Amino acid sequence: MPEATSVSLRDLDIEHLWHGNLQHKDLKKRPPLEVASAEGCYVFDTEGRRYLDAMAGLFCVNVGYGRKEIVNAVAKQMAELPYYPLTQSHGPAARLAARVAGLLPKPLGRVFFSNSGSEAVETALKMARQCSRRMHPGQNRYKVIARHRGYHGFTMGALSATGQAPRRQAFEPLVPGFLHVAPPDHYRCGFCSAQSTCTLSCADEFERVIRMEAPETVAAIIAEPVIGGGGILPDPEGYLARLREICDRHGVLLIVDEVITGFGRTGKLFGFEHSGIRPDILTFAKGLTSAYLPLGATVAAEHVFEAFEDDGGEAKFTQVSTFGGHPCSAAAALANLDILTRERLWENSARLGGYLLEKLTALESPHIGEVRGRGLLIGLELVEDQRSKTPLAEGRMIQLQRAFRESGVLVGRNNDSVTGFCNVLILSPPLILNREQADVIISAIESNIARV
Repeated sequence: MPEATSVSLRDLDIEHLWHGNLQHKDLKKRPPLEVASAEGCYVFDTEGRRYLDAMAGLFCVNVGYGRKEIVNAVAKQMAELPYYPLTQSHGPAARLAARVAGLLPKPLGRVFFSNSGSEAVETALKMARQCSRRMHPGQNRYKVIARHRGYHGFTMGALSATGQAPRRQAFEPLVPGFLHVAPPDHYRCGFCSAQSTCTLSCADEFERVIRMEAPETVAAIIAEPVIGGGGILPDPEGYLARLREICDRHGVLLIVDEVITGFGRTGKLFGFEHSGIRPDILTFAKGLTSAYLPLGATVAAEHVFEAFEDDGGEAKFTQVSTFGGHPCSAAAALANLDILTRERLWENSARLGGYLLEKLTALESPHIGEVRGRGLLIGLELVEDQRSKTPLAEGRMIQLQRAFRESGVLVGRNNDSVTGFCNVLILSPPLILNREQADVIISAIESNIARV
């Protein structure tokens, strides 16, 4: 692309585009990366420079960039039926709902479409509140228990469930009825960090809070199988099973947020499969279309759906979405799932994720406090020194991210999650990553951290 065109686009960006979660003062001096094209695991800037995208955009381009199969499916659908709302019905949404349900264990099988992960979570929270009141007549079950460091979205309900104070403070007061407990962070756990394995005391905190708040006021627990944007904190063995037991004991719904972990990211098709449990409600987005078009989904178990059935026709889930289940987005998702399942990309995620974890754990650096993750969702917690565990200063983390970009690898960080603890580098590459590309990531991490 000619330089003049690139400069004019950059000026348009600086003058008119409002980027989320970015300070715009002096942005001309440090403009954002201007991405012009992409293919496979790589993105290219306007000057033709290639970068290995070790974040798959934002945890989402699971099948990689440049899949013509998805592009062609969307073009065909746009020519046939570019839009119709799901106040009625259309083929792409019906086929996709059946396809998603077919990938999940029973009784999960009722799919409500929206536009994003935030909307999918917002839908799940509303669904849980309305369902709980119908399942428990006379009880006001509205409270939702989530975890500190967890991220669930930017809409007001999803943000209320989010346990990241820096993201919440500007918009408070938020929606009432949301409570938070400690996350499963064994490296810094106040319950069991001195022990070799997790004792699940953090999971038991949910039950303590339910009892203190009174079970008849609690509608749901919400949790990610791996806390993603909050610093890559995988649920330890037995954790989700303990939550399932607690929910069953007190008549509370279990919402599993798979917006990041769903569709192969953790080495299984779905993150909850590592635990063997069955959630009551699931949320999906990113990997559902591999971000080729926006789409979110909330999947309910049959007993949740049945709570809305009424002989008099009075009960219904009181929500509608203009663009949710858009036929072109559904077509993109169907083609994406064809690729994902045909190539069994969750197996590559498990294989390459294991390789990355092994090699990164073996790196010798006083600044690597812990390497953790599941599949191709990996975090490196960086510290000033291993003994004190003092988080690496945010300014040094920012410099490090810039160094990665200069070396041609794009990595993430747990930005604005916990004040003073935004010190986790994040890897979430496309699930088509190969060994050679994994070695490029490893080499970039080793060389750049050595210069901290």
